[in-house]
Amino acid sequence: MKMPPRPAPPSLTRRQFLQFSGLAGLGLALAPRPGRAAPGAAFGRALADDLAAHRQPDFASPVIQRFALDDILPLADTIVADQPAWNPAWFELQTGGYIHSAALQPVDFTLNEPVDGLPSWGRLAEVSVPYTDVYTAPQARGKPAYRYYFQSVHWVDQLRFDAAPQGWYRIRDDRVEGQFYYALAQHLRLLPPRELEPISPEVPLRDKRLEVRVGEQLLIAYEYDRPVLITQISTGDEASDPRWRTPLGSFQTYYKRASRHMAGGDLAADGYDLPGVPWVCYITEQGHAFHGAYWHNAYGQPRSHGCINLRPDEARWLFRWTQPEVPLTNQHKYETYGTWVDIRA
Repeated sequence: MKMPPRPAPPSLTRRQFLQFSGLAGLGLALAPRPGRAAPGAAFGRALADDLAAHRQPDFASPVIQRFALDDILPLADTIVADQPAWNPAWFELQTGGYIHSAALQPVDFTLNEPVDGLPSWGRLAEVSVPYTDVYTAPQARGKPAYRYYFQSVHWVDQLRFDAAPQGWYRIRDDRVEGQFYYALAQHLRLLPPRELEPISPEVPLRDKRLEVRVGEQLLIAYEYDRPVLITQISTGDEASDPRWRTPLGSFQTYYKRASRHMAGGDLAADGYDLPGVPWVCYITEQGHAFHGAYWHNAYGQPRSHGCINLRPDEARWLFRWTQPEVPLTNQHKYETYGTWVDIRA
């Protein structure tokens, strides 16, 4: 199939860029995202150890507090400062001080009523609290197998109770056949079908396309050559390792999974082990894909091992907007066609 011709890329003013990327008004991380209402996050999860809060929204400002990985910090506001240019959004803490938005994952804390009678093929659920520890049995004993983070997505197929009694969802791990984990049911929100319905299904496949600008760290989605989404992304960090380069050229979103346990490399070095990576749209046989990222908030800078990272809500929008459509009963869909993707330098 021949790739359709590409029009000249639109020229964006700073004002337009701020509007499209969510930096205008409430700010980048807390602005409404496509696919659902803004979570209205009032908290941020620290994404690194020894995280510094500055007196002013400026890296040169004195450090007044430090925090550890996974500390949950109450947020007061989002400030658009003068720097850094790639993302000038800073979070103001209720306790005082400012942290650059790249260092905090905006999170909510929503508890859910456990649901029994799940279908045999399972239901998709997203973590609705900053994090939840999971175990190999429906009880909080011993060392957790994993820590699942806010907006990671998982397939759940059973509800079980411990002696308390507390409800636990059984989670299918797609990395190891027959492996199951258990998380507190109140920490996972079952996704209703309306939040998974295709977006703009009336637009023909040939009239939807995606453009990735690696140099600008931008993604643009087009319908009939009209931009319907412009947002910051994080592509491959080839400066750290040439093997992590995001490939340039024309591709298709031919293989999609709503949830994927991604792992590779040596965890003591540059390896990774990431359960519940949400809304994965593969474009190469080597594993390059669009997907949500819950482990960083540094959109606008290269951060990945070659994939194209998006904020989880935007990744879900893209998953619903692209072809092929994935039925609610399927964990994945593989086709010979998909939405066109153009990746340029």
